[in-house]
Amino acid sequence: MGGESHRIMPVSKEYPKLAAGPVGKQIHHIYQDRLRQFTDGGQYREQGLMPKITESRATGTDWVKLSVYSPPNLSRPTFKEATWNKFKPTHVGESFGPSWSTHWFKVQLTVPKYMREKERLEFHWDANNEGLIWTEKGDVVHGLTGGGERTEWILPKEFRDGKEHVFYIEMACNKMFGNAPDGDSIQPPDPNMTYQLHTADIVAINLKARALYYDFWEIGDAAREFPSDSWEKAQALQICNRIMDTFIAGDGSNESIAKCRKIASEYIGDVDTHKVYNGDKEAIVSGIGYCHIDTCWLWPFAETKRKVARSWSNQLDLMDRYPELRFCCTQAQQYKWLELYYPGVFDRVKKKVKEGTFQPIGGSWVEHDTNLPSGESLVRQFLYGQRYFESRFGQRCKTFWLPDTFGYSTQLPQVCRGAGMTRFLTQKLSWNNINNFPHTTFNWVSLDNSQVVCHMPPCETYTAEANFGDVKRSVSQHKSLDQDNTSLLVFGKGDGGGGPTWGHLEKLRRCRGMADKTGLVPRVKLGDSADDFFDRLEKKVEEGLELATWYGELYFELHRGTYTTQANNKRNNRNAEIMLRNIEYLATLATIKDNCGKKSSYKYPKKELDDMWESTLLCQFHDCLPGSSIEMCYKDSDEIYANVFKTGEKLISEALSELGFDDEPTANSKLAALNTLPWPRTEIVKLPPLANLPSYGLAHGSGAGIMDIRPLACPYSAHIASIKEIRKGVFELSNAQYKVGVSNGVITSLYDISAKREIIPKGKKANQLVIFDDKPLYWQAWDVELYHLESRQELRPSKSSISEDGPYRVSLDIETKISEKSWIKTTITLPAVVNNTPTYIEVRSDVEWHETMKFLKVEFPVDIVNTEASYETQFGIVKRPTHYNTSWDMAKFEVCCHKWADLSEHGYGVSILNDSKYGFATAGNIMRLSLLRAPKAPDGHADMGRHHFRYAIFPHSGPLSATTVQTALNFNNPLKIIGHKTTASLSPSLPGSRSLYAPYTTPSLLSSLRISSAPNLILDSIKRGEDDEDVSRGELPVRKEKSVICRLYDSMGGKSTGMLIWGGLPVKKVLKTNLLEDEIEDLSDKLVDLDGGNGSGRERGIKIEVRAFEIMTIRLVL
Repeated sequence: MGGESHRIMPVSKEYPKLAAGPVGKQIHHIYQDRLRQFTDGGQYREQGLMPKITESRATGTDWVKLSVYSPPNLSRPTFKEATWNKFKPTHVGESFGPSWSTHWFKVQLTVPKYMREKERLEFHWDANNEGLIWTEKGDVVHGLTGGGERTEWILPKEFRDGKEHVFYIEMACNKMFGNAPDGDSIQPPDPNMTYQLHTADIVAINLKARALYYDFWEIGDAAREFPSDSWEKAQALQICNRIMDTFIAGDGSNESIAKCRKIASEYIGDVDTHKVYNGDKEAIVSGIGYCHIDTCWLWPFAETKRKVARSWSNQLDLMDRYPELRFCCTQAQQYKWLELYYPGVFDRVKKKVKEGTFQPIGGSWVEHDTNLPSGESLVRQFLYGQRYFESRFGQRCKTFWLPDTFGYSTQLPQVCRGAGMTRFLTQKLSWNNINNFPHTTFNWVSLDNSQVVCHMPPCETYTAEANFGDVKRSVSQHKSLDQDNTSLLVFGKGDGGGGPTWGHLEKLRRCRGMADKTGLVPRVKLGDSADDFFDRLEKKVEEGLELATWYGELYFELHRGTYTTQANNKRNNRNAEIMLRNIEYLATLATIKDNCGKKSSYKYPKKELDDMWESTLLCQFHDCLPGSSIEMCYKDSDEIYANVFKTGEKLISEALSELGFDDEPTANSKLAALNTLPWPRTEIVKLPPLANLPSYGLAHGSGAGIMDIRPLACPYSAHIASIKEIRKGVFELSNAQYKVGVSNGVITSLYDISAKREIIPKGKKANQLVIFDDKPLYWQAWDVELYHLESRQELRPSKSSISEDGPYRVSLDIETKISEKSWIKTTITLPAVVNNTPTYIEVRSDVEWHETMKFLKVEFPVDIVNTEASYETQFGIVKRPTHYNTSWDMAKFEVCCHKWADLSEHGYGVSILNDSKYGFATAGNIMRLSLLRAPKAPDGHADMGRHHFRYAIFPHSGPLSATTVQTALNFNNPLKIIGHKTTASLSPSLPGSRSLYAPYTTPSLLSSLRISSAPNLILDSIKRGEDDEDVSRGELPVRKEKSVICRLYDSMGGKSTGMLIWGGLPVKKVLKTNLLEDEIEDLSDKLVDLDGGNGSGRERGIKIEVRAFEIMTIRLVL
């Protein structure tokens, strides 16, 4: 259109009009691949950053003179013992061995003049094995890992004076993970390993170049791992390339390095001090240092003691250099070892605990297995652990910390709460090989509805290397972001010890700087403790946050073979637990005699009991009791248990003597049976082989204490047991309750006479031994995989013969050849029925086992239908599917049980009892008890040799009841035949035999403690109060009183009311306590008087109300 005016825009003079030349788009993967040239050890190493980190190096005898003392016989002498010996000259290049040996080096070091002004001087030592540096005066200063890890020690400033300085290095001939050959750490250790000392140098370090190395590492990770569509990734790549170009342009000079660091700061900010964490922006990832030291595993207990000193001394040093480090450490046992063997380091630990930088955590004696120990053992793990921490550091732990154990018992939340802990950390379920556990942060609920807040670090490791990816995964793998987005990052070398390194701390500073300066990476914070993290979580819950809940066991879908591996070790554990219970019961009664008018000098054996408990708890470590350690560890545990049993037998004998009995009856003894279980028992017992005694007698008693032994002829007549061979290879065993048909060595019929019911399905075979090929994917001692079931083979017995022919007990021996090297002899036994007491079909097994990667089990098909089977667990019952409907169901193809497993339907059921086994499976109507495995790693001889064990079939009318619980306890606590010191009137005797012990009224003291009116309530433990004035060892304040601790629980899962009765004991006060014996409630106003039911006259007790599966602890103050 006409008349318009056109505006003329000015032309910019700054923007070039003409192109200077072609500029291409960067090919990202090429520029990214280029980055490795700067820091790797390849063909461009000498042109890159790495040579600049080492400014100079002094090597050779002019500066480092070495001499060595090699102790004999794999001994581990103390500093004083070692340095007293004569040292002989040695040198770099010499080799030392064999495996597990120790070598002490005297190092005489002189710093060259040209190095004395350098900013940082370090001594580098590497023989590819572990070591510990001591001062000339005998102080521990630093641990060494070897193999390029933790090989440096910062030399003190006083070493720069030009004079010769002396220190010592204790070399251990093992790597961080023992002495496995060929790089596969779980293979049995090579006993003949040698280690060559290849580095013993003084090194000057360029700290700016080393800092640039970590700058470049973390920014390079951002360039590699940030999303490809993010500007942060592009920027990281540009920064890294600029750093390389600047370094090249400056020929790697210190000035160029300074410029490179300035470029790096554009992306990560100032990261040279702990002040990087002082920003006010919210951090959602909390970094906590941790050092997981397996108390034994691929190394013996003795080496762990040194690992503790190596690892923790390093952490003490790091805390001084990196104020942000908060380090947590578990296992009271390891603290005690440090206190005993390295008191100087222990004093430094105490100082850091007081300052809040070194945090005792976990509350337990060791990081124990939680599947296999008894309920009382779980309690004692915390009782001994918490008391140790309180006595040494003035504080108890609030967080149960157990990251590496192979599954978590359903009653742990209740036990934790009873031990003063409200939170729990683990991560092992991230190893599940079938299902992905759905939560990161949640409430874990036990059988009685107790709960703890649980956190599983989303980085899915307890040994994070503190890399960029670890921080990133702390959010990207977080499964509870919809409820709470915070998480813990647990970092530090672990399993074999070590803990955080200065490199970890440098990387985390840069991750935080990057989050603040650039973003995208989660913001991490150091300086808070693990308890601080949980405190914030609990505060959020208090303010209304609702966390997801998980009810019942945290079943680990891996390592199922650990319920069975190392069978004799598991047997020792069961026996030790039972022995300890019995000693505490007898010793408690022996020490309260004074209160019943009987004066004595007998003292409660607290020190000996503590030693026995600490030894038993030590062997419950999560690689010892499960069976996943090397052979050396089981030689150690055999010796430990032998000492436990030796001490225990002595204590039992002393307590019985104090109570008026002989532990070993003699020809002149009046016999009695000792029952330590608080309910009536009537049993046929085998008598000791003394002159004129019959083989069997009848033991009868109304409760715990001393039971009469009567001749079987009267007055409790026995219904005869009988056995006959119907035809060749076919036998029938019978008593008044059952008829048992055995054909070709297996049970083909089990008929319940009163129920008129056949228990074995037609055509099926019970007590059938079966063997499986057992080759898991990798973890031999740990795992058994689902596919092993497809290799099932029945073992065919070769011989059956009657070994005992009534009238009070009948037995059938069955011999089975497993292979050319292995065999099993089983004895099926049926007793006579006495007074209609329920009986069971008992099987005793003697096995000679020399197999390779085989799994021996025994099967019991039963005519029972249920989609769930019941298994005893600590203080309760866990129900598990008998079907494979879902992958969660199928994953439980092998589960843990304690003394019994049960399959019941309406009106009837069958329980399988055992005396030392833990692996079980119920598939449909087939109940299968796991007996023996034969893995070859990490112990090449695991389970080889002779085994003895017992199990039993216990049918029952009606549903699962407390009868199974009590019968299984009876089965595991055989009556003990003892002698009575007091002459008694003669009783009627069997023709041709001398008199047995005459019937008498059970002494009220021995039967005083019991529960009435509620058979489901189990009085599980009777002991003295830890801090009673006549018991205390002085670790904690003494109570000016005498008391008896009674621990009981509901075994069936229903709210119950019963009476805790203490007979004629002079109880002044009754208190309900927690598991640590702290008072919760005074129950003294609920005392009641009762008519004595055991001939003891008036009794007293208290009415108790117990929730379903509740654990209750009562203190009776005398």
